Amino acid sequence: MNDEKNAHGHAGPDWHEQVERAAARLLAGGVVAYPSETVWGLAAHPDHPAAIRRLYDLKGRDAQKPVQVSCLDRAAAQRLILPQPALARLERFWPGPLTVVTPARPDCPEDLAPGGRVGIRLPDHPVALALLERVGGLLATTSCNRSGQPAALTFEQARDLGLGDQVLPDGGYPALGVPSTVLLLPEGLILRAGVVSEAQVRAALTESA
Repeated sequence: MNDEKNAHGHAGPDWHEQVERAAARLLAGGVVAYPSETVWGLAAHPDHPAAIRRLYDLKGRDAQKPVQVSCLDRAAAQRLILPQPALARLERFWPGPLTVVTPARPDCPEDLAPGGRVGIRLPDHPVALALLERVGGLLATTSCNRSGQPAALTFEQARDLGLGDQVLPDGGYPALGVPSTVLLLPEGLILRAGVVSEAQVRAALTESA
């Protein structure tokens, strides 16, 4: 990987080429570390169950903890989820740091939707979005860290963990360092506090349709 850096300490403008290589790795069944606007993520392609299992092994993640699905846009997300009014009210937070765990369509793969629910997020980061665009709009993702340890917040931290076949640079857009808020639907329960406050979520959910 080209580690050339610009004056701001981030990888130079060749990140588009690196995304192309990372997409090819994912489509071939690899695992890639990538930046998002919250923390660094670790991704596998949903068409490769063996790659998703490897992602769990690399992290030492409990097999009972589902991964989330990062989606390029609303259209990609709708391929996985059942429509419900609450989702329309939450769209103001997408793309952005809100993960919603919601009922999945019957044809959603079991390894993405254990128990019939799938966690979806639409990241707001140019490198993550470019990667998603090149792999068909969906990636099975989790934070880039070993289980029980803090998530990587920089390219250097992600690289030093050595969890993926390739580590993408942030392209000059650093992570906030705070994870996404996780919301369970239809119950409306906050499973994890994050960037989007509970008050913001409640206000959106209680608005008139």
